[in-house]
Amino acid sequence: MPYPADKPSRAPSSEELRARIPGWGADLDPADRPSVPRERFDPRATGAWWDLPEQQPETYPRERSIEHARLTPVFGTTYPPRGVSGAIRRLAFRRYSEARAAHWLLLLAADRVDVVESSVRELTSGRVSNPVATGLRSEVTHGGPDPRTTARRVDHNHRWMDPIVTAGPLVAAGVGAVLVGRRLLRRP
Repeated sequence: MPYPADKPSRAPSSEELRARIPGWGADLDPADRPSVPRERFDPRATGAWWDLPEQQPETYPRERSIEHARLTPVFGTTYPPRGVSGAIRRLAFRRYSEARAAHWLLLLAADRVDVVESSVRELTSGRVSNPVATGLRSEVTHGGPDPRTTARRVDHNHRWMDPIVTAGPLVAAGVGAVLVGRRLLRRP
């Protein structure tokens, strides 16, 4: 009975189970396990010569998880957080645990803000990315829309949003730049 009213009896001991079930507990003693040599800690076999890897120098304040006492020994440095998106990322790490949805939602929002910031940087620098070089030509020449028109795809329901998500930030940054430029030119 899965849900008896009476308290269930105590779980049987290992000796009782071994006597009742042939072969039960054959791997309880580590000496009897065939994989025991692999389970032994042997740092020389792995090539690790350290107790703790050498700490990579921190050239700028990195985001730190509130769940860890220290920064990881090695971390990425190719794209340091900056601007509004960097502030959002630092807030996510400073205030919320990685177990909270708010942490990850803030990081997703920071990514979206970073897309807008990158678009504005492109426009203000005069080096706008070439949309043809990003695969637009192969969409036309290699039948790009065909696989997306079948209803078997999982992303069929939100396919209509893809152009908005892809081109939306660039269009918004362009419109914003034009509005700011017009306002600046109208000033006396």
